[in-house]
Amino acid sequence: MNAPILWIGLPFAVGLFILFFMRNRFAAWLGGTIAAILALIALIFPIDTALLVASVSIKISPAIQFFGRSFELNTADGPLLAMIYGLAAFWFFGTEASKTESRFVALGLMIVALLTASIAVEPFLYAALLLEVAAMLVVPLLVPHYQKAGRGVVRFIIYQTLAMPFILFSGWMLAGVEASPGDLGTTIQAGTMLGLGFAFLFAVFPLYNWIPMLMEEAPPYATGFLLWVLPTFTAIFAFGFLDRYAWLRSTPSIADAILFAGVFMVASGGIFAALQRHLGRILGFAAIAETGLLLLVMSLRTSEFTTIAFLTLIPRGLELTVWALALSIIKRKAYTLRFSEVQGLARKYPVAVAAILLAHLSMTGFPLLAGFPSRLALWQGLAVESLTISFWVFVGLLGLLVAAVRTLAVFVMTSSETKWEWNETWTQTIMLVIGMLGLFLLGVFPQAMQPFIASLPTLFEHLGQ
Repeated sequence: MNAPILWIGLPFAVGLFILFFMRNRFAAWLGGTIAAILALIALIFPIDTALLVASVSIKISPAIQFFGRSFELNTADGPLLAMIYGLAAFWFFGTEASKTESRFVALGLMIVALLTASIAVEPFLYAALLLEVAAMLVVPLLVPHYQKAGRGVVRFIIYQTLAMPFILFSGWMLAGVEASPGDLGTTIQAGTMLGLGFAFLFAVFPLYNWIPMLMEEAPPYATGFLLWVLPTFTAIFAFGFLDRYAWLRSTPSIADAILFAGVFMVASGGIFAALQRHLGRILGFAAIAETGLLLLVMSLRTSEFTTIAFLTLIPRGLELTVWALALSIIKRKAYTLRFSEVQGLARKYPVAVAAILLAHLSMTGFPLLAGFPSRLALWQGLAVESLTISFWVFVGLLGLLVAAVRTLAVFVMTSSETKWEWNETWTQTIMLVIGMLGLFLLGVFPQAMQPFIASLPTLFEHLGQ
């Protein structure tokens, strides 16, 4: 058995099969089951280690050659694969509840497989090309076949494409920096090119204008999946750069640039979220703010920043899943998701409304919810760095909290004579309740993430030293 075939080739092939041969209902169960099984295998069976099961010896070999390129997944990648495919399984199982087309599962499996390949490929700069191919596959998820692509989709694919030449060219220059580290001019040029590339990939301020546009134009469930999957793998790709090139980690100006980019994203995302009157745009700005928090974690000068980063990434996937699923249910009643159309829906869709509010509060770092442990760890790191930075991060998170309070006020704004109803289906209710329980459990018992958090930093040999 070969690891790249198992976690890259198999899900990609299953995605192709679902795309051409399966219907909606069965697609969700097949895609979710395959992703869940792959997560369990990654969790139970270590890569490149022989295990004796009954009388059968099982060993998952780590590498394969494909068109002259090497794809390798090592033992340290197991917890990461379990995290990625476990969260992907929840997204795919939710497809039936969100009434999303079957191609979401098909293309979703293919996207996750390509992004997993971006982790495994050597030379690692080819990951940039795989990220671009995955971004292209996202477009059919965002644009129904009967609809013309909107401005948000066009800007998204333009920005993702512009990132590629910057990253590839900077990779070529980084090789020269390693050969002659004293060449200050080449170092500055390489750092600038790399920063521009990741600015496009992370949608750093002011390059995130496509996200709120997309939340208005595209289905919220597909857009939520995009806001989860691409930043997650982009962060891992960025960690790979920091791990390979020591001068990137040790240059204060680069850490400061990442720090200020994160502050701008958190502060502006929170403030803009507090001013919105559209549920989808609020989710978009909340996701922007959380990406800013991830950049802040990357800028911390502490040996524990990789641990804090993954402590942020795991709840982020669950928060976005629950929030996007609940929004897709609400959108079937209020198509535009504007405040004027969702007034009083707390009495008609109580489970969906509760899920939106819990996911929103979790992103603000509300105590006893999944986002709280990572925010607490981040506050401790920022307190050492700068009180001014901490203040602006507080302003951003306060803006998200104000947006949550405004959303709650709109949902409950109705006559006292309005009867309580339950319009969610059993499937929708079960998925949302599981997600909300997950948000509570990860907040009350954050040690449940310890098996992942303890192992994930070993992916990077030099970070945190």
